[in-house]
Amino acid sequence: MLALLLALGSSLAYGCADFFGGLGARKAHVLRTVLVAAPASLAVELLLWPVLGATFTWASVGWGAASGVASAAAFALLYKTLAIGPMNVLSPITALVSAALPVAVGLLQGERLGVAGLAGLPLALVAVVMVSAGHGESSSRPSRTALLLAFGAGAAIALQLVFLHQAPSDSGVAPLIIGRAVSSAVTLAAAAVMCRRLGPEKPAYAISAAAGVLDSLANLLFLLAARSGDLTVVAVITALYPAGTVLLARAVLAERVHRGQLVGLATAAVAVSLLALT
Repeated sequence: MLALLLALGSSLAYGCADFFGGLGARKAHVLRTVLVAAPASLAVELLLWPVLGATFTWASVGWGAASGVASAAAFALLYKTLAIGPMNVLSPITALVSAALPVAVGLLQGERLGVAGLAGLPLALVAVVMVSAGHGESSSRPSRTALLLAFGAGAAIALQLVFLHQAPSDSGVAPLIIGRAVSSAVTLAAAAVMCRRLGPEKPAYAISAAAGVLDSLANLLFLLAARSGDLTVVAVITALYPAGTVLLARAVLAERVHRGQLVGLATAAVAVSLLALT
């Protein structure tokens, strides 16, 4: 039960982080937003070091660095995917892949689900797709390149979660610190290469920093959830993060929640209830 609650908290934090990150990206180039968010995220993890501890072994450093590379790749692929579109087709694909791959890894590692879990797991995957799908009236079909990028973005998100899960359970926040440092370095290098394309707009510092803090909190809650429960359950609950984005957009921006998304939220509630019984 604790793992499920932590995973729900992680999902909500990821969704809120995406919302604030999206708002920040409206004010300035997305890399400028990340250049504020990444140091804020790293600062939170460094502050958690004395509280939760950190053991820097070869395993914790290696898996943490791998998660950082996957995180940077996920960011680049996701935004490239959404830029090509159509979003209402590609976003659910990305969300489904990001949920399904960790579930497959957990099952291959020997995790087993009860009857309620076997019913709740596919329901949760359906909910991920329904909540993340926009209304989208366009009937255009995505190109092969866009589909490959969508699968790549989902796989990169999934790998970040799997790599964090593989880090030693007694390593504290070491994998998070290393991962954030690596992803920040990759982002900084990308910004240096693209400095002439970033435009003159200044980032929204407070909003961007909030996105970084929430992303750090989401990573921490996922790590704690994965250490206290099965990756199979934790990953699929975490992948419901679009629900947080949708609800926050409704509350703050008065954006419409479409019927399919409402059904998806209800489906997610049923799925979480079933997984809680596992």
